[in-house]
Amino acid sequence: MTTNQQQSIIIVAGGKGLRAGGDFPKQFQVLGIEPMLMHTIQAFYDYNPQIDMVLVLPDGFETYWRGLCEAHRFYKPYKIVAGGETRFHSVKNGLAEIADTQIVGVHDAARPFVTSSLIGRCFDAALAQQCGIIPVIDEINSMRILTEDGSRIIDRQLLKIVQTPQVFPASALKKAYEVDFDPTFTDDASVFEQSGGNIQFVQGDEINIKITTAFDFFIGEQYLRKLHTKR
Repeated sequence: MTTNQQQSIIIVAGGKGLRAGGDFPKQFQVLGIEPMLMHTIQAFYDYNPQIDMVLVLPDGFETYWRGLCEAHRFYKPYKIVAGGETRFHSVKNGLAEIADTQIVGVHDAARPFVTSSLIGRCFDAALAQQCGIIPVIDEINSMRILTEDGSRIIDRQLLKIVQTPQVFPASALKKAYEVDFDPTFTDDASVFEQSGGNIQFVQGDEINIKITTAFDFFIGEQYLRKLHTKR
């Protein structure tokens, strides 16, 4: 495990998408008895109570978020920065608060069920290998790609589903982000690779789902009920 001083995490909650339904961005909507974002933050403090956290919020939502924290008595140490036009810009804003000497992870706020074991695998591998680490799981569905003539089957064994946290040496990731935005940047690994950075995989976790739609919230609620029943 990396030392406490070396670990930092950027929680990217800067989006304003409403595909999950509701009047507010999905990260502020209740999952169980708390806003989803609180579950995500708590997961990283459960892993390492001393982790250095930067929380990227949608511009203009800091006061609203602080009100939620007061209502739920949710008090954790972190820095808040405003999100940007895209995820790329939001991460770049967060990186400005990260020391070059750290190992930094970037995690989607909409993945509230990330486990301590998965977080640890990512940080430990990034420190040991001094490269970018991304968690992946196998694709189990049949997949097809569109062609000029219609479509063709793809060997699903050649495909991996990418998750977060994606973890990197902070100095290298910050240098990679010293470029203009490109629409092909779909995650931090894609930015890191364009700068010549090396990416390695670790095993992800099926429960580390990304909550995007109302159905995803339903699945998340069922999972929380199962956890509470076990306790």
